[in-house]
Amino acid sequence: MKKEDKAIIIDQIKETLSSYSCFYLAETAGLDAEATSELRKACFQDDIKLVVVKNTLLHKALESIDFDFSEIYSVLHGSTSLLCSNTGNAPAKLLKKMQKKDQPLPRLKAAFVEETIYVGEDQLETLSKIKSKNELIADVIALLQSPAKNVVSALQSGGNKLHGILETLSNKE
Repeated sequence: MKKEDKAIIIDQIKETLSSYSCFYLAETAGLDAEATSELRKACFQDDIKLVVVKNTLLHKALESIDFDFSEIYSVLHGSTSLLCSNTGNAPAKLLKKMQKKDQPLPRLKAAFVEETIYVGEDQLETLSKIKSKNELIADVIALLQSPAKNVVSALQSGGNKLHGILETLSNKE
């Protein structure tokens, strides 16, 4: 491959990484054709971009980004698939769902989520439980709405009680 071609590919990888908020590196080399097709289809459905990359080109692309990815460099060997998403836990859930007891692939190598680097297969459980930004916002809104709903409910309940008491008193006379 020519040096110019490599530079173009490095720029494309860098552009892809910068357009998503998180990325995962996974090993998918041992998957058969059916499992690979199933993985690609699941990625498409979950809005996850799946790209198989050369380790050296990915390494150079990561070096050109203004962040210290040195922890990730140690896992850049063998076959590497890049899973990019704007939802931090979506690729982890997908990888966990795709793994079967007899087939440990796709296997997590590393991940970059919410400006934190996770390295190793043992991090998959942790990553799958991380709440996404939208889930956290929904939790905060639910917590903020709860007291307001209680106040409105109490006011409506009190008004109904008062109306009931007045109606009962008027019926007595």
